[in-house]
Amino acid sequence: MQMMGKLIAFRIYKHAGQKAANQLCKQLYGQGTSTRGKKYWRRGLLDEIPHRKLIRGVIVLSTRDAKEVIKLLQEFNAEIHVRDVVLTPEDRTVLKT
Repeated sequence: MQMMGKLIAFRIYKHAGQKAANQLCKQLYGQGTSTRGKKYWRRGLLDEIPHRKLIRGVIVLSTRDAKEVIKLLQEFNAEIHVRDVVLTPEDRTVLKT
């Protein structure tokens, strides 16, 4: 039986500015930071959601998790393209479906 997932391709518009693009990346992917020599990771949304990042701006995730990611992207007025995809065996392992 074929398992289905969602492919989300997105980009933030140039007129939104670099600051908005950086903020989106922090909230989506997380960010490594350091304070007084101590390193730590600020968690992003995708730290909580199983996903596969194919290339910059393209991720595959389960259908049940797609709405949360789309909502965040919409908050930043990103251009978003969503497609249903058949998950590969590797996708299914990563996404734990």
